[in-house]
Amino acid sequence: MDDRNPWRFGPTRGELWFWLCASAGGFALTGVALALRGLPEGPAIAEVVGLATVVFGYLGGRSVKRLIRREHP
Repeated sequence: MDDRNPWRFGPTRGELWFWLCASAGGFALTGVALALRGLPEGPAIAEVVGLATVVFGYLGGRSVKRLIRREHP
């Protein structure tokens, strides 16, 4: 293998910060929606809380991990 950066095609540092902020904003908006509308009942709770947690948690966690490990070009 050569000495090139293995992360050269990955998201840049700025993009990782953007996704981290977008994730935090998504969690905040989900919290506001739950505070204003209340906790949904039935299968809607999986959609509102579950999917939002999975998507925003993955984006935020991936961004934090890559920023800490400096896995960006």
